[in-house]
Amino acid sequence: MSKDLISINQAEYSEIVSIIERARENAFRAVNHELISMYWEIGAYVSDKIKNGSWGKSVVADFAKYIQTERPDIKGFSASNIWRMRQFYETYNDDEKLAPLVREISWTQNLLIMSRAKTEEAREFYLLLCSRNNYTKRELERQIDSMLYERTIISDERNKLFLNKNTGLRALRDSYVLEFLDVPESHIEKELRKSIVANIRDFILELGRDFTFVGDEYRIQVGNKDFHIDYSDSRFIPIYI
Repeated sequence: MSKDLISINQAEYSEIVSIIERARENAFRAVNHELISMYWEIGAYVSDKIKNGSWGKSVVADFAKYIQTERPDIKGFSASNIWRMRQFYETYNDDEKLAPLVREISWTQNLLIMSRAKTEEAREFYLLLCSRNNYTKRELERQIDSMLYERTIISDERNKLFLNKNTGLRALRDSYVLEFLDVPESHIEKELRKSIVANIRDFILELGRDFTFVGDEYRIQVGNKDFHIDYSDSRFIPIYI
Protein backbone atom coordinates (compact mmCIF):
# COMPACT_ATOMS: atom_id res chain seq x y z
CA MET A 1 0.00 0.00 0.00
CA SER A 2 1.40 3.40 -1.00
CA LYS A 3 2.12 6.18 1.46
CA ASP A 4 -0.46 8.38 -0.29
CA LEU A 5 -3.16 5.75 0.17
CA ILE A 6 -2.21 5.28 3.82
CA SER A 7 -2.50 9.03 4.35
CA ILE A 8 -5.94 9.07 2.72
CA ASN A 9 -7.12 6.18 4.89
CA GLN A 10 -5.82 7.84 8.04
CA ALA A 11 -7.73 11.01 7.16
CA GLU A 12 -10.91 8.99 6.68
CA TYR A 13 -10.31 7.07 9.90
CA SER A 14 -9.87 10.36 11.74
CA GLU A 15 -13.27 11.49 10.47
CA ILE A 16 -14.88 8.33 11.81
CA VAL A 17 -13.14 8.79 15.17
CA SER A 18 -14.48 12.36 15.26
CA ILE A 19 -18.01 11.01 14.73
CA ILE A 20 -17.52 8.56 17.60
CA GLU A 21 -16.16 11.25 19.90
CA ARG A 22 -19.05 13.61 19.12
CA ALA A 23 -21.57 10.85 19.80
CA ARG A 24 -19.91 9.95 23.12
CA GLU A 25 -19.84 13.59 24.16
CA ASN A 26 -23.51 14.05 23.26
CA ALA A 27 -24.40 10.89 25.19
CA PHE A 28 -22.49 12.11 28.24
CA ARG A 29 -24.22 15.48 28.10
CA ALA A 30 -27.63 13.83 27.82
CA VAL A 31 -26.97 11.55 30.81
CA ASN A 32 -25.56 14.43 32.85
CA HIS A 33 -28.58 16.60 32.00
CA GLU A 34 -30.95 13.92 33.30
CA LEU A 35 -28.85 13.34 36.41
CA ILE A 36 -28.84 17.04 37.34
CA SER A 37 -32.58 17.24 36.60
CA MET A 38 -33.15 14.31 38.99
CA TYR A 39 -31.18 16.02 41.75
CA TRP A 40 -33.18 19.20 41.07
CA GLU A 41 -36.51 17.37 41.43
CA ILE A 42 -35.42 15.63 44.63
CA GLY A 43 -34.20 18.95 46.01
CA ALA A 44 -37.55 20.54 45.15
CA TYR A 45 -39.44 17.70 46.86
CA VAL A 46 -37.35 17.85 50.04
CA SER A 47 -37.52 21.66 50.10
CA ASP A 48 -41.31 21.59 49.88
CA LYS A 49 -41.60 18.97 52.63
CA ILE A 50 -39.38 20.99 54.95
CA LYS A 51 -41.24 24.24 54.28
CA ASN A 52 -44.51 22.49 55.10
CA GLY A 53 -43.01 21.24 58.35
CA SER A 54 -43.53 17.57 57.55
CA TRP A 55 -39.83 16.78 57.13
CA GLY A 56 -36.83 17.53 59.29
CA LYS A 57 -33.27 16.30 59.77
CA SER A 58 -34.42 12.99 61.24
CA VAL A 59 -36.67 12.24 58.26
CA VAL A 60 -33.90 12.99 55.76
CA ALA A 61 -31.51 10.76 57.70
CA ASP A 62 -34.14 8.02 57.85
CA PHE A 63 -34.74 8.28 54.11
CA ALA A 64 -30.99 7.99 53.45
CA LYS A 65 -30.88 4.81 55.58
CA TYR A 66 -33.92 3.45 53.74
CA ILE A 67 -32.20 3.92 50.37
CA GLN A 68 -29.01 2.25 51.62
CA THR A 69 -30.94 -0.71 53.04
CA GLU A 70 -33.67 -1.27 50.47
CA ARG A 71 -31.81 -0.15 47.34
CA PRO A 72 -28.07 -0.56 47.90
CA ASP A 73 -27.61 -0.37 44.11
CA ILE A 74 -28.61 3.30 44.19
CA LYS A 75 -25.60 5.41 45.14
CA GLY A 76 -25.13 9.06 46.06
CA PHE A 77 -28.04 9.52 48.45
CA SER A 78 -26.42 10.03 51.81
CA ALA A 79 -28.17 12.45 54.16
CA SER A 80 -25.56 15.14 53.48
CA ASN A 81 -25.96 14.80 49.72
CA ILE A 82 -29.75 15.02 50.00
CA TRP A 83 -29.35 18.28 51.92
CA ARG A 84 -27.08 19.51 49.13
CA MET A 85 -29.83 18.72 46.59
CA ARG A 86 -32.21 20.86 48.60
CA GLN A 87 -29.65 23.68 48.76
CA PHE A 88 -29.00 23.31 45.02
CA TYR A 89 -32.70 23.70 44.22
CA GLU A 90 -33.21 26.64 46.56
CA THR A 91 -30.11 28.42 45.25
CA TYR A 92 -31.25 28.42 41.62
CA ASN A 93 -35.01 27.91 41.78
CA ASP A 94 -35.89 31.59 41.36
CA ASP A 95 -33.10 32.32 38.88
CA GLU A 96 -34.40 31.77 35.34
CA LYS A 97 -31.03 32.78 33.91
CA LEU A 98 -28.86 30.30 35.82
CA ALA A 99 -31.25 27.35 36.23
CA PRO A 100 -30.63 26.06 32.66
CA LEU A 101 -26.84 26.47 33.02
CA VAL A 102 -26.53 24.11 35.99
CA ARG A 103 -27.59 21.20 33.77
CA GLU A 104 -24.62 21.76 31.47
CA ILE A 105 -21.96 20.82 34.03
CA SER A 106 -21.42 17.90 36.41
CA TRP A 107 -22.83 17.57 39.92
CA THR A 108 -19.34 17.83 41.43
CA GLN A 109 -18.70 21.08 39.56
CA ASN A 110 -22.08 22.44 40.62
CA LEU A 111 -21.31 21.70 44.26
CA LEU A 112 -17.94 23.44 43.95
CA ILE A 113 -19.45 26.58 42.42
CA MET A 114 -22.37 26.61 44.86
CA SER A 115 -20.07 26.39 47.88
CA ARG A 116 -17.35 28.77 46.70
CA ALA A 117 -19.12 31.45 44.63
CA LYS A 118 -21.02 33.73 46.99
CA THR A 119 -22.95 35.95 44.56
CA GLU A 120 -25.25 35.32 41.60
CA GLU A 121 -22.77 37.11 39.32
CA ALA A 122 -19.87 34.92 40.46
CA ARG A 123 -21.95 31.76 40.03
CA GLU A 124 -22.96 32.81 36.53
CA PHE A 125 -19.34 33.56 35.66
CA TYR A 126 -18.05 30.13 36.73
CA LEU A 127 -21.03 28.26 35.28
CA LEU A 128 -20.37 29.83 31.88
CA LEU A 129 -16.62 29.38 32.18
CA CYS A 130 -16.96 25.72 33.10
CA SER A 131 -19.60 24.77 30.52
CA ARG A 132 -17.97 26.57 27.59
CA ASN A 133 -14.47 25.29 28.31
CA ASN A 134 -15.34 21.75 29.43
CA TYR A 135 -13.30 22.19 32.58
CA THR A 136 -12.51 19.28 34.85
CA LYS A 137 -13.12 19.69 38.59
CA ARG A 138 -9.40 20.33 39.09
CA GLU A 139 -9.30 23.01 36.42
CA LEU A 140 -12.40 24.73 37.76
CA GLU A 141 -11.09 24.57 41.32
CA ARG A 142 -7.83 26.23 40.31
CA GLN A 143 -9.66 29.11 38.62
CA ILE A 144 -11.74 29.66 41.73
CA ASP A 145 -8.68 29.38 44.02
CA SER A 146 -6.88 31.98 41.91
CA MET A 147 -9.91 34.31 42.25
CA LEU A 148 -10.39 34.58 38.51
CA TYR A 149 -13.80 36.24 38.86
CA GLU A 150 -12.52 38.88 41.27
CA ARG A 151 -9.46 39.58 39.11
CA THR A 152 -11.66 40.01 36.06
CA ILE A 153 -14.06 42.32 37.87
CA ILE A 154 -11.28 44.77 38.79
CA SER A 155 -9.84 44.77 35.27
CA ASP A 156 -10.27 47.78 33.02
CA GLU A 157 -13.25 48.06 30.65
CA ARG A 158 -11.35 46.43 27.78
CA ASN A 159 -10.64 43.34 29.82
CA LYS A 160 -14.19 43.16 31.17
CA LEU A 161 -15.07 41.79 27.73
CA PHE A 162 -13.99 38.55 29.38
CA LEU A 163 -17.35 38.57 31.14
CA ASN A 164 -19.35 39.04 27.93
CA LYS A 165 -21.41 35.96 27.03
CA ASN A 166 -21.15 36.73 23.33
CA THR A 167 -17.34 36.63 23.38
CA GLY A 168 -17.29 33.18 24.93
CA LEU A 169 -15.12 34.53 27.78
CA ARG A 170 -12.15 34.84 25.45
CA ALA A 171 -10.61 38.26 26.04
CA LEU A 172 -7.21 38.70 27.66
CA ARG A 173 -7.07 39.78 31.27
CA ASP A 174 -4.94 42.35 33.08
CA SER A 175 -3.35 39.88 35.50
CA TYR A 176 -2.54 36.19 35.73
CA VAL A 177 -1.64 33.94 38.65
CA LEU A 178 1.47 31.93 37.79
CA GLU A 179 2.55 30.66 41.20
CA PHE A 180 2.93 27.15 39.79
CA LEU A 181 5.99 28.26 37.78
CA ASP A 182 7.95 28.41 41.03
CA VAL A 183 10.68 30.70 39.69
CA PRO A 184 12.73 32.89 42.07
CA GLU A 185 11.87 36.57 42.32
CA SER A 186 15.13 37.38 40.55
CA HIS A 187 15.26 35.17 37.47
CA ILE A 188 16.48 35.29 33.92
CA GLU A 189 14.38 34.80 30.80
CA LYS A 190 15.74 31.30 30.17
CA GLU A 191 14.59 30.12 33.60
CA LEU A 192 11.13 31.55 33.01
CA ARG A 193 10.82 29.93 29.60
CA LYS A 194 11.92 26.52 30.88
CA SER A 195 9.47 26.69 33.75
CA ILE A 196 6.59 27.63 31.45
CA VAL A 197 7.38 24.73 29.11
CA ALA A 198 7.64 22.35 32.07
CA ASN A 199 4.25 23.53 33.34
CA ILE A 200 2.65 24.18 29.97
CA ARG A 201 -0.69 22.58 30.83
CA ASP A 202 -1.29 24.83 33.85
CA PHE A 203 0.12 27.83 31.98
CA ILE A 204 -2.36 27.45 29.11
CA LEU A 205 -5.18 26.81 31.57
CA GLU A 206 -4.41 30.13 33.26
CA LEU A 207 -4.40 31.92 29.90
CA GLY A 208 -7.63 30.28 28.78
CA ARG A 209 -8.78 27.34 26.69
CA ASP A 210 -8.56 29.36 23.44
CA PHE A 211 -4.76 29.20 23.50
CA THR A 212 -2.47 26.39 22.45
CA PHE A 213 1.23 25.59 22.66
CA VAL A 214 2.93 25.30 19.25
CA GLY A 215 6.56 24.85 20.33
CA ASP A 216 9.54 26.24 22.17
CA GLU A 217 11.34 28.79 19.94
CA TYR A 218 8.97 27.84 17.12
CA ARG A 219 10.45 28.37 13.63
CA ILE A 220 8.54 30.34 11.02
CA GLN A 221 9.62 31.68 7.64
CA VAL A 222 8.81 35.20 6.49
CA GLY A 223 9.93 35.80 2.93
CA ASN A 224 13.48 34.45 2.71
CA LYS A 225 14.20 34.86 6.41
CA ASP A 226 13.78 32.42 9.28
CA PHE A 227 12.48 33.61 12.64
CA HIS A 228 12.25 31.71 15.91
CA ILE A 229 9.38 32.77 18.12
CA ASP A 230 10.37 33.05 21.76
CA TYR A 231 9.76 35.30 24.71
CA SER A 232 12.63 37.62 23.90
CA ASP A 233 11.30 38.56 20.44
CA SER A 234 8.72 41.30 20.96
CA ARG A 235 7.55 41.06 17.36
CA PHE A 236 5.89 37.70 17.93
CA ILE A 237 3.77 36.00 20.56
CA PRO A 238 4.57 32.32 21.30
CA ILE A 239 1.00 31.43 22.29
CA TYR A 240 -1.60 31.58 19.54
CA ILE A 241 -5.35 31.99 19.59
